[in-house]
Amino acid sequence: MATRVADNTDESRFEIFDGGELAGFVEYHRFRDEIAFLHTEIDPRFGGRGLGGTLARSVLDEARKQELKVLPFCPFIRGWLGKHPEYTELVPEAQHARFGL
Repeated sequence: MATRVADNTDESRFEIFDGGELAGFVEYHRFRDEIAFLHTEIDPRFGGRGLGGTLARSVLDEARKQELKVLPFCPFIRGWLGKHPEYTELVPEAQHARFGL
């Protein structure tokens, strides 16, 4: 089944769909040139399929594309960043210690 990620600006969240069903989301807050990721959730019915990682990569790629500074308050996004150092430059250098990067 195909997955897709969409930005639901009305809800301030990126949503991941699996086969047309909402499988999870990342809530965010945007301010000027920053995006703060607040909470990630994957429906347990879709667990174990790697959708959380797909969602994290997608939202960080979108932040890069829009030249946004990332503030990973969400533990899942922060943990994912820790495992993928090629994305840590999205977090302002002055914030690395704050987020354990």
